[in-house]
Amino acid sequence: MKDLVRQHTSLTEDVEMVLNAQCKMEAEASLKYLAMAAWLDRNGYDYSAGYLYGQAEEEREHFLKIFRYITEVGGTATTPTISEVQQEFASLRDVFETALRSEIAVTHSINRIVAKCRELNDYATEEFMMWYVREQREEERNARRVMELFDLIDADSATGKFDLDKEIGKVGGTLS
Repeated sequence: MKDLVRQHTSLTEDVEMVLNAQCKMEAEASLKYLAMAAWLDRNGYDYSAGYLYGQAEEEREHFLKIFRYITEVGGTATTPTISEVQQEFASLRDVFETALRSEIAVTHSINRIVAKCRELNDYATEEFMMWYVREQREEERNARRVMELFDLIDADSATGKFDLDKEIGKVGGTLS
């Protein structure tokens, strides 16, 4: 049966495998952002929490978009098993440094998928993945902007923490 199904799709097993791995990465990113948002909520950073709750939902949408693509083209999308995600962070800055590292890792993964598509002449999947290339440029820009805010706003005072929290909450809306 597997051979018969494979005959009815142009999606190679190699590309299907990297797309399923990306599904897992996007689902993990969603849960990481959810955990970060919960930490921010517990620590009084309401605006930053709101921003990361939005990011968690966006990453879930990214996961579903790839998952649906795999099935649309006749592949087998697998529901990922996600391991435990970090729940505690040392500081507000630590949350967003972790987020930036995560976005950079996703960008590298997307680039590897596009390279695999080019290697295998899978132009349909490459074209589909170009949306993610553009999206990652925005995601990294927003994450870097948050880190710039730490350099611009003195977070050592209560007022500075409040101002920083408010400005982080604006990032997704002002730079998109």
